[in-house]
Amino acid sequence: MLGWEQRQLDRVVSDVFGYHALQLGMPQLDALRENRMPCRGLVLDAAVASSAPYTPPLARANGGLPALPGQHAPEGRSAVWCDLLDLPFEAQSVDLIVMPHTLEFTSDPHRLLREAERVLMPEGRLLIVGFNSLSLWGARQSAGRLTGRPFIPARHDLIAFTRLKDWIKLLGFELERGRFGCYRPPLATDKWYTRYAFMEAAGDRWWPIFGAVYIVTAIKRVRGMRLVGPVKVKKPVLAPSLKAATPSTTRNKDS
Repeated sequence: MLGWEQRQLDRVVSDVFGYHALQLGMPQLDALRENRMPCRGLVLDAAVASSAPYTPPLARANGGLPALPGQHAPEGRSAVWCDLLDLPFEAQSVDLIVMPHTLEFTSDPHRLLREAERVLMPEGRLLIVGFNSLSLWGARQSAGRLTGRPFIPARHDLIAFTRLKDWIKLLGFELERGRFGCYRPPLATDKWYTRYAFMEAAGDRWWPIFGAVYIVTAIKRVRGMRLVGPVKVKKPVLAPSLKAATPSTTRNKDS
């Protein structure tokens, strides 16, 4: 799943240009590695990091020492630890925001989307990667919740693709593209997982909306007034008045 998501993100972000780009959450994916913006950052949830900090392989190899905050971001980028529901960025200051599975692991996905809309510039792009509830993975998640052992440790129910489209449209975004992937069932062994490899090609052709993972690209649209220059006020043209008849001063005299 991570391999499929990484390939899709590399393909999409390579065509997005600007100055500032942010990845919100999930340091296991380098969503901005193929993007060429000069300022790229990784924003991590401070509450989640304090409870279960992410330790990179290098830190584990050095005796399992906890990693410093700066080591969470790839080389040449900075990491920002904050509350994702209250982003410390100015309004309309970011050109690209990528949220890989961030909505499933936040306490208020609606507020997180509003924060992303606030900091995005007009015509900025928003990329969302999420689990599809209308899939085999979503069915297993529903069954796991009934037994008290959810398959995906999300804070809320998985967000359906149709519901997500309604959310982003209400915020003024325009859906640019969407893609589904990972059609095989969530099996534990490589042997059975390999046997169902044919479902990937078949799913793209016959049932594309039932992929376990989706990636959505949306553009922030801002409606505004168009200035056409100063408005010239024309004075009303008065109709020409009729002149009074001049009385004749010449009189006929009797000869």
